Amino acid sequence: MRSARSIFAPMILAALAGLAACADAGESDPAADVPADDPAATEAEHAEMAEVQQATVEFINLDGDPVGTGTVTESPNGVVINLDLFNMPPGPRAIHIHSVGTCEDPDEGFVASGGHLNPDGREHGLMNPEGPDGGDLPNIVVRDDGTLQVELFSHLASLHGADGRARILDEDGAALVIHENPDDHMTQPIGGAGPRIACGVIRAGS
Repeated sequence: MRSARSIFAPMILAALAGLAACADAGESDPAADVPADDPAATEAEHAEMAEVQQATVEFINLDGDPVGTGTVTESPNGVVINLDLFNMPPGPRAIHIHSVGTCEDPDEGFVASGGHLNPDGREHGLMNPEGPDGGDLPNIVVRDDGTLQVELFSHLASLHGADGRARILDEDGAALVIHENPDDHMTQPIGGAGPRIACGVIRAGS
C-alpha cells in the first residue's frame, strides 16, 4: 500500500502547475497592460477643451442673407477680431459686441441680441471718461463695392472672461452687430449708431 505522500504528491504538483498557468495567462491579458486613468491628465484635457481659443461669426443682413464672416481670437490681453464682409452698404459703420448670442430676428432689427456686452455697467464710448463698456469697438469703413476686410483689437473682452474682462462665451453667448451709422464714442447709449443692419452670432470653435 502506497503512503499518503506518494498519493498526494502528484496532485499537489498538478495544482501548482495550474496556478502557474493562470499567472502566465494573467500576464498576457491585454487589459492588464492598460494603465489606469490619470485624474490629473483627464482634468487637463477637459480644461483644454473648455478653453476655446477662437470663435467664428457668420453675418446676415435684415433680409436674412449672408453678408460675411469673422473670427474672434483670444490673446493674452484681449481679443483679435477679423472681419470679411460683402454686400454691405458703403461708408463708416459702428460695430459692437452685444450681450446675447442670437440673430434670429432680422425682421425686427436684431433686437434679440440685447444691449452691449457690459457686465460692469459702464457708460458707452471709447472716448467717454466714464466708459467704455465691454462691447465697444472702433468703427469700420465699408468700401464702395460693399466689401470690407479689417482686423480689430479689444482689450475689454475675452472669450472666457480672462483677467476680469467681459466674457463673450457665457451662458447666453454674444453677437457682433453692425449699425447703420458710425459711433461717436461718447453719446449714450450707443453713440448715435442708429439701427442694426447686420448681425453675427459668436460661436465657439474654428
